[in-house]
Amino acid sequence: MNDMTADFAVDAAVAANLRLLQDVDVKLTVEIGSTTLALRELLALGEGSVIELDRQAGELLDVFVNGTLIGRGEVVTVGERFGVKLLELVSPEKRG
Repeated sequence: MNDMTADFAVDAAVAANLRLLQDVDVKLTVEIGSTTLALRELLALGEGSVIELDRQAGELLDVFVNGTLIGRGEVVTVGERFGVKLLELVSPEKRG
């Protein structure tokens, strides 16, 4: 088997494995920011409370798949629902 035939066989095997995984459900989470509160501050929250987050307005949101950062995006509306437009993908080396 020459190198070209071997590469094709590997590519075909990878494609077959990916087809097997296409129907596996994953959890996609979008994070707009976070903060740390003392328990007394948390207990004092009520309807109408405002919680300041660690992000600036207009900053991109983090997009996670199964807890792993995969990209960043912005909020959009899709009909009557919210959505996320992916603007950056994070390379595996930078996911740390």
